[in-house]
Order: sequence, then structure tokens, then C-alpha cells
Amino acid sequence: MARTLTTPVPLGYQAPDFSLLDAVSEKHFSLAKLKGSKATVVLFACNHCPYVQHVWDAVLSLARDYIPKGVGFVVINSNDFEAYPADAPDKMKALALEKNFPFPYLVDLTQEVAKAYVAACTPDFSVFDAKLCCIYRGQLDDARPGNGIPPSGKDLRQVLELLLAGQAVPTEQKPSLGCNIKWR
Repeated sequence: MARTLTTPVPLGYQAPDFSLLDAVSEKHFSLAKLKGSKATVVLFACNHCPYVQHVWDAVLSLARDYIPKGVGFVVINSNDFEAYPADAPDKMKALALEKNFPFPYLVDLTQEVAKAYVAACTPDFSVFDAKLCCIYRGQLDDARPGNGIPPSGKDLRQVLELLLAGQAVPTEQKPSLGCNIKWR
């Protein structure tokens, strides 16, 4: 596991489209199907990463709070599950059912979607406005495994609150930190 920061990308880019398999329903979902009417959070995650494990409950709380407000949540696992079997689709399905995910848990078998989003780590968060223009590329909050700060989702929650209120989101953003994506 290499500690990796979100790759800096200038804000304003359009969210790349995709069609990916949901590990639970085994149906394909596109960005157009999953996007929210007001905003969309795209999260690259996986099962085995301790950084992701540390924040799952905060992510789920955010999703449950904001999906009813028109915010779509897209969660994608792009890791090489042959090298990391804990990230295989059957394990993704088990985790999603155990934690009652309110969103599909998508499998990026080719890793092309992660590359299109310039994802580097897990967790890797981006927020897009209603027109799928990137307005945030940063951390969930300051919580990290072992630092004593409980996950709250405060940074991402602030971004969503500002966006929903029609206010500007600060352009200075603290990158997420996590395990590197496991490339093939």
C-alpha cells in the first residue's frame, strides 16, 4: 500500500461517461442513469483499503442525507481484484449488502473509467454540479486511520451544502489521501 494523494486536476472538467456493472444487481449503469439532478459525487473506493474502511460509515451517512436532496452517488472499484481478491465483485456485493449501500457499487474491470477520471487513490472523491462540471476534487474530511479524528464527512458535506444553496464552492481544496489504486 502506497499512501497516495488525489491527483490535482484543474476544476471545471466534464465528468466522463461510462457504463459499468453493479456488483450487487449485476446490471449495467451509466453516469446518465446515476447522476443527481443537483449534483453527483463520484468516489473511487474498494473493500480492502484501510482508508476506505475507515470512512465507509461517514460516506453512507452522507449518501443517505443527500440522495433525497438530488445528489447522486457513484461508487466505483477499479482495483485489480486478481491481485487483491478482497476487491473482487463477489466481495463487493457482500460488503454492499452488509452495509446496505444506498447506491450501486460498480466494477471497473478495464480500469478505463479510473483513468478517465484521473483517479489515483482510494478513497478519491470528485463532486460535479448539475451540468456534470467538476467543482470539487478533495478529501471527505481530516480523518485518517490512526490519527484519532472520527470520520464526519465535514469537507464533502460543506461542498454539497454550498452547492445546494447556490453558493460558490472554494477552489482551494485539500486532496484526499489513501491507498494507491491497484493497477494491472
